[in-house]
Amino acid sequence: MNKLTRRLCLMAVPLALAGVAASPSLAQQLSLGQVSTYLNSFTSAEGEFTQINADGTISTGTIYIKRPGRVRFEYNPPEESLVVSGGGQVAIFDPRSDSGPDRYPLNQTPLSIILERNIDLTRTDMVTGHTSDGTTTTVTAQDPAHPEYGNIRMVFTSEPVELRQWIVTDDTGQQTTVILGDLAKDGRVPDILFNINREMRLWGN
Repeated sequence: MNKLTRRLCLMAVPLALAGVAASPSLAQQLSLGQVSTYLNSFTSAEGEFTQINADGTISTGTIYIKRPGRVRFEYNPPEESLVVSGGGQVAIFDPRSDSGPDRYPLNQTPLSIILERNIDLTRTDMVTGHTSDGTTTTVTAQDPAHPEYGNIRMVFTSEPVELRQWIVTDDTGQQTTVILGDLAKDGRVPDILFNINREMRLWGN
């Protein structure tokens, strides 16, 4: 699962939160109900992201989200990779591969938690951590039925509530982080963006 985690995650926590930390005001800790309500308040979103890889290289791109179960990471040049989740699968397209995309079941990745149709962080044994540093609220969640798949640690700001980053710990214990720009919510995000079979044809797989 290391390759999946490497492509899904960003390693720029200080960059993302620099502006937030500069604010002199303190924010109240968001409740699990507030966080769930926020995540369920939109079904689609689009925004920019920046990725700092483990080897120090930097990628940028656009993320598209469409719940339930769909996400797409498009990387800007010179990065040519693509990550698409749809139909219960996650596919990683790498131009250097001659054997088609690597594919994984979405429900075996912590990312599936925030792509559910109805996100309920109050479920028993789902949340393993819930803290605030006075500026952000951090919620760590896992699949209660399969904690061995890893967890996702989400960081939110308030007023208004926004998801700013998530940190994925995969089934091998490797941690990676996704940093989000401002998300444009509930705009037009075509279903075709999440069609893995179509992408395979376009990539000649």
